[in-house]
Amino acid sequence: MAGRRKSRRGFGRIRKLPSGRFQARYPGPDGVLRPADRTFATTTDAGRWLDKKRIEIEEGRWLDPAEGQTTVGDWSARWLAAVSPQLKHKTQATYRSLINSLINPALGDRELSSLRPITIAEWVGSMRTKGLSASRIRQAYRVLSQIMRSAVDNDMISVTPCRGVKLPRMPQTEPHILTPLEASRVVRSSAKPHDLLIALLAYAGLRVGEAFALRRVDIDLAGGFVLVDENLAEANGKLVFDTPKSHQKRLIRIGPTLAKKIGKYLDVLPGGDEALLFTTPGGKPLRYNQWRKAYFDPAVLAAGLTDVTPHDLRASHGTWVADKYGVMTAAHRLGHSNASVTTRHYARPVAGRDDQVAEASDSWLSGHDHEPGARSGHDDDDDGSTGALVPV
Repeated sequence: MAGRRKSRRGFGRIRKLPSGRFQARYPGPDGVLRPADRTFATTTDAGRWLDKKRIEIEEGRWLDPAEGQTTVGDWSARWLAAVSPQLKHKTQATYRSLINSLINPALGDRELSSLRPITIAEWVGSMRTKGLSASRIRQAYRVLSQIMRSAVDNDMISVTPCRGVKLPRMPQTEPHILTPLEASRVVRSSAKPHDLLIALLAYAGLRVGEAFALRRVDIDLAGGFVLVDENLAEANGKLVFDTPKSHQKRLIRIGPTLAKKIGKYLDVLPGGDEALLFTTPGGKPLRYNQWRKAYFDPAVLAAGLTDVTPHDLRASHGTWVADKYGVMTAAHRLGHSNASVTTRHYARPVAGRDDQVAEASDSWLSGHDHEPGARSGHDDDDDGSTGALVPV
């Protein structure tokens, strides 16, 4: 029967279909005979395809087509279960939310092997059309990129479709860098004991969640140190204690004035070593939005300032320290493993420094050394009431 004639080949089989086209089949490494993903107009075309498939198998590049038929929804669930033990609780919640709300509704039923860069570009475009923020779109894309990279690493697909996709740009926002005197006014305008919490943001560079998680045992009054080894985060409405961001625990030296004030506060703080330093009036852990509305924003207003966030105090601290003591010292105090993060997101040029450089360069042109008065500029602004900056 001509319709079922098979060619004699050393690898694979070719047969003519009733349609007149040719089907190629080949044995995988497991011995199972598999059909090609398409039919061919001639036996020559089918034979060339089989030759390429044989080379793929011999070189170890062959992928089981059945793996690529796994859906994005099934693989993303498996991927998230695998990586979750290494993620912070808040990160887990964020990834799960992005998968459930943005990735699966659009791509969850698609097979991994069916995705192409144009598919991902269309998905990104649809999110922009819906009015999602650049930040949200980029977060979703990064999660999908990790999922697809994992599929490549596990031989599900040969190449990730998340490549060459243009993402919306993030709006360029600069932190509001306060002077030490302005930060001191915010501290003095705060209700007690939240003045100490705000002082730790401004003069120790703590993240808000790190300050919320401080316990009595973390304070070394004799040495003037604060141990930062926990972070309090909110995930899906639940408060979770975890390690600091990037798991960077650190010991920070604080000024004697601030240490003395914290010591007086600890004398009246109830509870043992594990007692939180800062809580709600009912003794519960603080929540960011409630704390900011009740304590931080009123202090900023009372200090005669506007448009200041708790994070701006941390950025200000990084700028002050980098300016006077160098970026590496600032990176340590902020808990950055890489100083480039400090310079990219926190340290900013201090007002007036460019004028001082111009003055110095003029004296250099004349062949004279310039006496740098700039290095003590911040000391004139800070009255010391909240603790001096101490390099560690």
